[in-house]
Amino acid sequence: MTGTRRVVVGITGATGAVYAVRLLHRLREAGRETHLVASPAGVLNVHHELGLDRRALESLAEVAYSPGDVGAAIASGSFATEAMVVAPCSMKSLAAIAHGMADNLLTRAADVTLKERRRLVLMVRETPFNLAHLRNMTAATEMGAVVFPPLPAFYHRPSSIDDLVNDSVERVLTLLGVGEAAPKSWGGLGAG
Repeated sequence: MTGTRRVVVGITGATGAVYAVRLLHRLREAGRETHLVASPAGVLNVHHELGLDRRALESLAEVAYSPGDVGAAIASGSFATEAMVVAPCSMKSLAAIAHGMADNLLTRAADVTLKERRRLVLMVRETPFNLAHLRNMTAATEMGAVVFPPLPAFYHRPSSIDDLVNDSVERVLTLLGVGEAAPKSWGGLGAG
């Protein structure tokens, strides 16, 4: 895996499509080769929330796959990648990942990421959590995934939704090991 600069991006049907689109833009800016797989509900949600169709969404990645293409490169551990992020990650996809249900390309790619001990970040979107959600997050974490609900931080005094989205995306880029990430850091409470 040394020297590879590939990142897999999965998009599911949870709300928060803006995170995936912003992430794809930032990964491109950072010189990463992106491999995209979006579930049908993910494409529907991208269209609903952002007005993008499948073609426009897929143009944001270097390579795009159909979720039914279980023979795609990203379905094999021999295809070296740096990491994978599922943004947003629905509770259905979380459950499939947490229980090894590699029944489509997105969940298979996540399974491969875990078995190869690569970084998997799940931007889970749901609230409030029920016990099944919490147990699935625990199971995914125990297998090595990072559960990252895109919760807003206010210590840097965001002035727009863009500020909130950018902050979460930059933090995810840091988790993915992208050195070009620029998250706002906590400077501590000043003395007045």
